[in-house]
Amino acid sequence: MAHARYKQLVDLFAADIRSGLLRPGTRLPTHRQLAAKEGLALVTATRVYAELDAMGLVSGETGRGTFVRETALPPDQGVDLQAVAAGVIDLNFNYPSLPEQTRLLSTALRRLASSGDLEALLRYQPHAGRPHERATVAQHLASRGLSVAAEQVLIVSGAQHGLAVTAMALLNPGDVVATDALTYSGFKVLAEAQRLELAAVPLSEHGPDLDALEKLCRKRRVRALYTMPTLHNPMGWVMNLEQRKRLVAIVRQYGLLIIEDAAYAFLAEDPPPPLAALAPETTIYVSGLSKSVATGLRVGFVAAPLPLVQKIERAIRATTWNTPGVMTAIACDWLEDGSIARLEADKRADARSRQTMARKILKGLRTISHPASYFLWLPLPEEVRADQVAMALLQENVSVSTAEPFAVGEHVPHAIRLALGSVEPDALQTALRTVRKVIEGYAY
Repeated sequence: MAHARYKQLVDLFAADIRSGLLRPGTRLPTHRQLAAKEGLALVTATRVYAELDAMGLVSGETGRGTFVRETALPPDQGVDLQAVAAGVIDLNFNYPSLPEQTRLLSTALRRLASSGDLEALLRYQPHAGRPHERATVAQHLASRGLSVAAEQVLIVSGAQHGLAVTAMALLNPGDVVATDALTYSGFKVLAEAQRLELAAVPLSEHGPDLDALEKLCRKRRVRALYTMPTLHNPMGWVMNLEQRKRLVAIVRQYGLLIIEDAAYAFLAEDPPPPLAALAPETTIYVSGLSKSVATGLRVGFVAAPLPLVQKIERAIRATTWNTPGVMTAIACDWLEDGSIARLEADKRADARSRQTMARKILKGLRTISHPASYFLWLPLPEEVRADQVAMALLQENVSVSTAEPFAVGEHVPHAIRLALGSVEPDALQTALRTVRKVIEGYAY
């Protein structure tokens, strides 16, 4: 009988939510109130809400209660690129582009077509890239404060591929990987695919809570740490040198592998040395050209300690077999002639301009960002729910990401992330004003 009553309650709640009788944002009775009202055991009432949560209909929030979710919002808002429909201003994804890029590509293709190396690029390449291309990337990394030999560099099909082959080569299903409580959504997807367990490290104002990381390492057998010390996505922080040194000390004490994601590091001027420079024996450094040049240029770099290079090389062979020959040739040509350095400088200026615009329009709302980043974290006022804000913005033809794709663990803050680099400045200005209007409409 208890089982039948439990299922009946789940079905009744689900029907009321889907019909709109229980509107998004409605606070449901506490577990104890539901148990008393329906004559259930407390454990059964808890089970009712747990099943509704698993169905994506409600969310339980520590200290606040259980709320009806906005079910009309596209699933995994902020992860699925197809969620952005035609005519919608996209503040979900960053694919910053400058007019000069098209001209550069046209010139590069003409130059490539007239080179004597064209036929070789259509053949299989060495799994980690040709020696001279690896040397070119090593020189590029030296300008980022990372001195590595060409033999330590592996060229991959974008930074996401670099993260994937690193996880495939060096981690096993079930391994515990520490990462920030808010982290890059693409690594969460990768961890799920590789069956890795992500352990959340709470956030402090300027980086991960290193006391909490040390406590986690004492309690659990942590295999690796995934981190973005320079231009964190989505928080925008740049860890200072003191923090980096302490982090390295913790890693060495507990024998962790560091996976350092530097996809946005080019936006920070004169940052402290990469973790890979401070702990070269245990750090895998991953970066690429998707953000600094163009998302369609699927060229990335992995720099690894020599003893680990062969394992990662085998993972490249298992996934894409070899480096993308034509695109790698273009990328290396741009690295050598200074085109990428100029694009990076121009994008830093572009990002600063967009951040200035965003902070001016959103003045009075709490924002978290780096002054030269292409994204902005916007914690919402008390009692304002992120799913409702995101849905209201979508109805105004503005697509944003909630915190859910970035959150590790059970706690999902009510916040939205704004990607500032994907639309023209006039459209961005319009979208930001709409963001402000919608939030203020819920807050007051």
